[in-house]
Amino acid sequence: MDSTAASLASLWDRVFGTQPDPDLWVVLATLVAALAVTLPHGVWRVARNAITIAHEGGHGLVALLTGRQLTGIRLHSDTSGLTLSRGKPHGIGMILTAAAGYTAPSLLGLGGAALLAAGHITLLLWVATALLIAMLIMIRNAYGALTVVLTGGMFLLVSWLAGPQVQAAFAYAVVWFLLVGGVRPAFELQAKRMRGGAGDSDADQLSRLTHVPAGMWLFLFHAVSLCSLIGGGRWLLAM
Repeated sequence: MDSTAASLASLWDRVFGTQPDPDLWVVLATLVAALAVTLPHGVWRVARNAITIAHEGGHGLVALLTGRQLTGIRLHSDTSGLTLSRGKPHGIGMILTAAAGYTAPSLLGLGGAALLAAGHITLLLWVATALLIAMLIMIRNAYGALTVVLTGGMFLLVSWLAGPQVQAAFAYAVVWFLLVGGVRPAFELQAKRMRGGAGDSDADQLSRLTHVPAGMWLFLFHAVSLCSLIGGGRWLLAM
């Protein structure tokens, strides 16, 4: 019994304890890495899958929090996704659910930056793994399941097997990617709408739900992503 208690105490300390901040060069190097997979179009087409996971996960999580019944999530190879939930087709729950997609990656990055600023590197990795496992239960297509399993497996391997320095570098890279990568989708949506496309986008759905112009919702997506990048970046760089 004493051995079990000691093991649980050790696990608690490992997960909820604090870890030392990485060197500044690691923080800057992971920022450069995030930019390197976000800015070039070819690399972004692949990396955007991770942003789609956060986007659709945001829809799903807020749907559950607002009392809607989440029925499934699909992730597609073209980096699009679909989250289905049951409930009233109008009202605050539906509005918050629709607004959660484009804001989720940036807000997750902001929350991650807060954890890293507090020294909770391992906790961040465990929380991310838990969220991915929970999301996997609701995935309804093979490509989506493969994407989430590979992403969750990477988090699990790093959190269990990697040393503190590797964990720190991985965690900072992930958070930088969410903050930097969370900015680009709103600009992509804006470009599509200027070309007359994306007529059923989240912004347009929100416009129909609230009678507020889609452009205002697009402005909100920009504001959340840019403010999260600035605020999260300041936390990450405050060594």
